[in-house]
Amino acid sequence: MSQKDLVFNPYMPFWEYVPDGEPHVFGDRLYVYGSHDARNGEQYCSEDYVVWSAPVDDLSQWRCDGVSYRRTDDPRYAPEGKDMMAPDVCQGPDGKYYLYYFNDMRTLSVAVANDPAGPFSFYGVVHMTDGSPLPGLAFDPGILCDDTGIWLYYGFDTSAFGEGQRCPEPGCFAVELQPDMLTCKHAPSKVLEGSQGAVGTPFEGHAFFEASSIRRIGKTYYLVYSSELGHELCYCTSDRPTGPFSYGGTIVSNADLGYRGNNVPTAYPANTHGGLVCVEGQWYVFYHRHTHERQYSRQACAEKIEIASDGSISQVEMTSCGLSDAPLPLGNTYPAHIACGLCGPEGVVHISSRVHRRPSDPFLFQEGSDCNEKGDGCMYAANLRSGSSLAFKYFEGAPGIYECALECRGDFDGVVEVFAISHAGVEALVGEIRIAGGETATWSEFRGEVVLEGGVFGLKLSPRGDGSLDIKSVAVA
Repeated sequence: MSQKDLVFNPYMPFWEYVPDGEPHVFGDRLYVYGSHDARNGEQYCSEDYVVWSAPVDDLSQWRCDGVSYRRTDDPRYAPEGKDMMAPDVCQGPDGKYYLYYFNDMRTLSVAVANDPAGPFSFYGVVHMTDGSPLPGLAFDPGILCDDTGIWLYYGFDTSAFGEGQRCPEPGCFAVELQPDMLTCKHAPSKVLEGSQGAVGTPFEGHAFFEASSIRRIGKTYYLVYSSELGHELCYCTSDRPTGPFSYGGTIVSNADLGYRGNNVPTAYPANTHGGLVCVEGQWYVFYHRHTHERQYSRQACAEKIEIASDGSISQVEMTSCGLSDAPLPLGNTYPAHIACGLCGPEGVVHISSRVHRRPSDPFLFQEGSDCNEKGDGCMYAANLRSGSSLAFKYFEGAPGIYECALECRGDFDGVVEVFAISHAGVEALVGEIRIAGGETATWSEFRGEVVLEGGVFGLKLSPRGDGSLDIKSVAVA
C-alpha cells in the first residue's frame, strides 16, 4: 500500500483545521461540514466555511472543494464579527442544499446552494410564524429532512462552565420547519435537559451541553451531543423526532476517558462536536481533537463504530488509523501528528484556557507552509520530556526484529523507549533509541532496534533523559 493511499487521523492535511464536523453522504461522495479554525488561532471559528469531501468507495482520497460560504456573504455581517460556528446541512424537499449556522448575530441563519459543496448564498433567518426569532440560544444547529418532516435541533447549557453560570433556557430544543426551510410550524419543544435538569435521571453526569446532531437509523432517531464533560460525544434514542429520548451512552471521548472504564486521560480533554454517518455499510463517528496548546486550533478525526442489533453503540477509542479499513502497515514513514495519545510527565490537564499552564506539557504544533506544494511544512509533537509519551494505534506486521527510525530535534540527551501496546492496553518494552544531546538542533534521524511479537499493536514512544525533544516522524521497517 502506498503512502498516498493511506488514511489516518486527522484525515485532512496537517495544515487544515475543520472541527465540529457533520458528515453526510450525497450521491457518491462523503461531505464534511464544519466550522473553520486557524492554526495557532486566538479564537474559535475564525475562518470562512470550507467543504471537504471524499468518494464513498475510497476514503483516503479527500479533497477540499473550496470556500463554501464566507461571513461576508451574510448581508448582516459586521466588521467586528468574529465567528461562524458549527453548521449543518441537509437536502431539502426541493433538491437544494440548506446550510444552517449560528454566528455573532445570535440568530440561526440559513444559506442555500444547488450543489452539496456550495457555494451557498444567504437565504434567511429561521423564525416563528409571527416573524419573531427562535426563542432561546439557537446554538449548534442540527438538521434532518425525512419522510415525517423537516426537523431542526439546537441548544446550549452554560451551567456546564461551573458554579454560578446559568443559561436562560438550558437544554436541547427541537422544532419542525415548514417546506420553506425557514418558518417554524409550532413552538420549539425541549427534548433534552441541561446538567441541572438532568439530576436524578439516566443523563446525570453526561447531560446535554451543546453540539446537537440528529440522524434517523431505520425507525430510530439518534441524537448525538457533546455532554457537560465537554470531551465526549454521547447519544440518546427515540422513536419520535421530538422524543422522549432515552440515554444511550458515550460514543467517543477525545481523551479516551470512560473507554473500558479508563479514568486517566490519554490526550488533552476539551470540547468536541460531531456526528454519525454510514458509508458503504460501515458506520463512523466524526469528532475533533486539539492542537497548539489551546482550544482554537482543532482538527477533524473519525472512528469506526458498530450499532448492535438492539440499537446500542459501545464507546470506541481514539486511534491513529481512523477511517482506514485496516491497521496501518509497517514499512512506511508516518508523521508524528497522527499520534492518538499525548501525555506529559505530570499527566494531562484539561485545556480550559487558551494556553497550557505547565512548561513540561508536550503539544502538537505546525510550522511551515499551509499546503504540501512547497514541501516545507509539517506538524510535529513538541516539547517531549522525560516521562512524556506519544502513542500510535494501531499497526500491523509480522513478528521479528525491526529498525525504528525517529526524525527528531531538540536539546535532549538520553533514550526514547519504545513500547508495544496490546488491544487490552498492556504495554511491553520492545526497544530503545539513543538520542545524543547537541546533535539535534535541526531535524535529524535516529535509529534503534525493536523486537515485535507481530499482529496488531500500538506503539508508544517515551523519552528518558534530560532536555526536551520534538518528534516529526516515526518509521518501523
